[in-house]
Order: sequence, then structure tokens, then C-alpha cells
Amino acid sequence: MIKPKDLSFTQWHSEGKHASYVRARKSPGGILDLLEVARPAGDMSRPAVTDIVLFQDLQGGGRVRGDLGGGRFDVTSKKGDLVLAAPNFAATVMNDANHQLRSLAFPMAQWKSVLDEAADGRISFESFCIYGRVFDSPAIRTLLRNLWAICEDEGAPSRLLARAAGCEILAELCRLSGAMFEPAKGGLAPRIVLRCQELMRARLSEDISLDELAAEAQLSLYHFARMFKQSVGVPPRVYLTQLRMEKACELLAFTDLSITEIALKIGYSSSQVLSRVFFKYQHMSPSDYRRAVPVTSYIRI
Repeated sequence: MIKPKDLSFTQWHSEGKHASYVRARKSPGGILDLLEVARPAGDMSRPAVTDIVLFQDLQGGGRVRGDLGGGRFDVTSKKGDLVLAAPNFAATVMNDANHQLRSLAFPMAQWKSVLDEAADGRISFESFCIYGRVFDSPAIRTLLRNLWAICEDEGAPSRLLARAAGCEILAELCRLSGAMFEPAKGGLAPRIVLRCQELMRARLSEDISLDELAAEAQLSLYHFARMFKQSVGVPPRVYLTQLRMEKACELLAFTDLSITEIALKIGYSSSQVLSRVFFKYQHMSPSDYRRAVPVTSYIRI
């Protein structure tokens, strides 16, 4: 039995009639909980949950009234509108029309220390001033779109991707609340860059986390991600995908491993996932790539 004070946003959507409204769920280890729901008009109030929840309206055109932790509001929504709900607050919401939403929940236990370190104590989840306010952020809309696109390709996003995306969205929410994350000062030391690259290569088949890489560099998650990008030129999540594509090409060209075996060796759950990602980077399927690369002999590994 889940105690009311321990109820998460995803758990609430898993119970009773709310479960029938869920159209998609992506939850990488409770780092970020992503849901897409289609709900009818009516009272959609909920009890307090332990997460801070970001909503995006996928339809627009309906009147929405209630309180998400920042005072009463009464608005007509537009497609793409964003709104943030406060944690540990029993939200009241009344929708006058059918609606479709995507939500991104930040479990407080996973993100409080990240926010404290990155914002240097100048802002907290409790002091966000944008709860219940409809707002627009091209940066957040782009991040959400990219995150869902990756979910469609790969299933639940990796822990590294979830952390990195969460850090970027939190930084923008802080900016909208009047506080900036502390900027990263310079890049990583060359030996740290090399060590992180070696770790990522050695653990391609695993769901390596941003936390592990940041700990190797003895930095906070947010500062590590920013400094890695300064040093390498791309974010850690992009670099990891590049490493996986390089290894896939090598295995396709020089071994007789099946596509499924290669997918598992480089950290993807199936040949279908590998094929979708591979096509985006190489503009051909793994099978076509293998046929296009001339080799004299295969190595069985």
C-alpha cells in the first residue's frame, strides 16, 4: 500500500480509472517519468504527489481552471503550452474539453541535490515562481520533442540521457524563475576526458549513468555535463551514441555476429532499436552497411 505522502505522479496514473487514460509511459529507473495521456473533459484533480511535474498541451483550445501550487488560474490553453505543477500539493484541475498531454515528472529524491549544487543554493523547488503559470519556452519544447523522439527510437531513454535532459530542462526552469545555474568554468582536464571516454567504450553494453561519469570527474552532474561538452564538442549522450555507432560499424564489417548480437553488445535492447538509430546516423540499414563494406574474412568474437 502506497502512503499518500509517498505517492508519485506515475503511481497515481497507474491506479483506477487513470490507468486507462495513459497512452505511453517511459520511465528510466525513476530518474525522469514520462507519460502521455488522453483524458476526457471534467474534474482531473489529484492528491499531492512527491514529484515536480511539467505538462505540455498537445491539443490546445480548451478552458482549464484550477490550482497547481501557484494560486488559482483560469486560461484557454494553446497547443504546445507548458505548465509546471508543484510537488507535495493537492492539485485541482477542471478541463472543459477533451485533452491530450505529455508530462515529465522529476522525482524529488533524484533531483533535489542536483538543483542545490547547480544553483548554488540560490533557488529550490519550493521557491520556483512559475507553478501554475502557463508559459512558453522554445528550449524546453525542443528538449521534450527530442526526448520523446529518442523514446520512440530506443524505448525508455538511458540513464545518461535522462539525467542530461533533466539537467537542461531544470536549468531553463531556473532561468524562468529568475535564477541562473552557475556556468561551467572551462573544460575537463585531459586525463579526466580520457578516463571518461575509456569508461564509455568499455561499458557500451551497459546503461552507464551520468552520475558515474560525474563521480569519476569529482563534479556535480550539471557541471560535468557542461564541461564535457566544452572539452569534447558534444554532450555525453551524443558522444555515447557516436561510440556505439562506431562499434556497430566495426562489428558489422569485421565479424559475422548477427544484428541482434551486435545490438546487445553495444547497449541496445534489440536489432530493431539498433536499426532505427543506425539509419539516422549512417543513412542505411545495418544489413546494407555490411553488404557495402568489402571484407576478406570475418572474425567470430
